[in-house]
Amino acid sequence: MCLSATKPLTFTCMALDQFVVKVCIITLIDYTTLLNMRLAITSTFRLCSEKCTVYKLFGLCVVLVLVSLLWLQLSCTGDMSRVVVDDRHLLHQPCLLERQASAADDPSWGPHKLALLIPFRERFEELLVFVPFMHTFLNNKKILHKIFVINQMDHYRFNRASLINVGYTESGNDTDYIAMHDVDLLPLNEALDYGFPEEGPFHVASPELHPLYHYKAYVGGILLLTKQHYHMCNGMSNRFWGWGREDDEFYRRLRTAGLQLFRPSGIKTGYKTFRHIHDPAWRKRDQKRVAAQKQEQFKVDPEGGLTNLQYKLESRQELTISGAPVTVLNTKLECDTDKTPWCLLN
Repeated sequence: MCLSATKPLTFTCMALDQFVVKVCIITLIDYTTLLNMRLAITSTFRLCSEKCTVYKLFGLCVVLVLVSLLWLQLSCTGDMSRVVVDDRHLLHQPCLLERQASAADDPSWGPHKLALLIPFRERFEELLVFVPFMHTFLNNKKILHKIFVINQMDHYRFNRASLINVGYTESGNDTDYIAMHDVDLLPLNEALDYGFPEEGPFHVASPELHPLYHYKAYVGGILLLTKQHYHMCNGMSNRFWGWGREDDEFYRRLRTAGLQLFRPSGIKTGYKTFRHIHDPAWRKRDQKRVAAQKQEQFKVDPEGGLTNLQYKLESRQELTISGAPVTVLNTKLECDTDKTPWCLLN
């Protein structure tokens, strides 16, 4: 728990926050309770120099476990008035949870509610920034919303499309449209529209604005759809294991369903419209192509999608991150290795 085999041993504030969220998801404890523990253990970590001995690390682990057990026993709720800072760029103000609660009495919020779907696996640093940022951003725009983190827990390769299908299926009847949203993409322009896409799918992260991808058929990053339109497409294909290509296949589904794609207009901030917080040096993408995957990735999947989605929902957790509520759907996907053997690297 104390050591990482793949990352340098530097106990920063962000690393401690990441640990707190990991413990939350594993043990079903509220983030607010564990966040107070972070303040208690910060001073302990300072006792260890940059080159810690094994004995010092063992001692720190013991202290950490004892402090964790103490906080679990006390079951404190904590005060979420602190501000979360990304030391490089962003300052996130704490959010008022009662704002959405009172929205039912304020017609300016509108009748629609967004399900923000975040396909996720082990990207805790980005999640700590993303959730409070988006909660504040959407509240400022008076967008009723619920944030879903679909956490892939199985041992198969990452499957973004299937996780979005799971999020759509589990998002409930109180939401009527979805945002397929990458966890590493933050909207910086308040003029971006996250409203109900009644006329057709709305690609917020359009090729003219996305910092990395600029080809015409690109529909990734952030895409809004009504639940009716997503169902018309039969969701996304479940055949894409590893990184990439699922968005290109979904673009074809939109066209097959006869849906017109809309994109932002009048946005003057260009490629600075979003902040991309992915660190390629640390988070390397799984771009390997196994068996027949290289040929299959360019084909349209005419039958797969919501109709053949196979998964098990291990648990549903309600957490708060810096005052922002989030629902974590701990999910195990299933893979037919006869049809898609590339779900496994070996």
